[in-house]
Amino acid sequence: MREPSPHAPLFGLMAEFDQPERLVESIGRARDAGFLRMDAYSPFPVEGAAEALGFHENYVPWLTLAGGIFGAALGYGMQVYTNLAYPIDIGGRPLLAIPPFMLITFELMVLFAVLFAIVGMLDLNHLPRLHHPLFDVETFHLASSDKFFLVIFGDDPRFEEAETRRFLETLAPVRIDAVGHTEQPE
Repeated sequence: MREPSPHAPLFGLMAEFDQPERLVESIGRARDAGFLRMDAYSPFPVEGAAEALGFHENYVPWLTLAGGIFGAALGYGMQVYTNLAYPIDIGGRPLLAIPPFMLITFELMVLFAVLFAIVGMLDLNHLPRLHHPLFDVETFHLASSDKFFLVIFGDDPRFEEAETRRFLETLAPVRIDAVGHTEQPE
């Protein structure tokens, strides 16, 4: 475990809960208190947590649609360009026959839809991230078995360590941990 610099800003404060209902209730109370930058971690999807955190919009379907449209246009356009730039008259077949173009158009539509969805999902989730400051908290590994965590990030406009700690204590968590300091690039 790295020793944090005492002058580096705090990444955040993390409250541990033992029931999913308490987590959702705490998220709502934190929102009501004016906190905007927070996240929750749990061993399974908790109903109502995403909505309470403010995750209303899902951009991955829109990225998938954009990728599909781009791929279809690229596939079709590539074939149109090739047939017009290098015309070959075979048995009176028209240069721009739509039915034979559909196979490649469909294939590229699916390929780019999947690529846009995967790359978009990775970007929106800020992945790959090989290390996260939460991994330094001793009990955070329990988020994959039986505990529920709420983190209020240090870059929240309302975050002030002592005041935020007092607020988290009013939620009656099992424990509260300070989450490592982040080093600022010089």
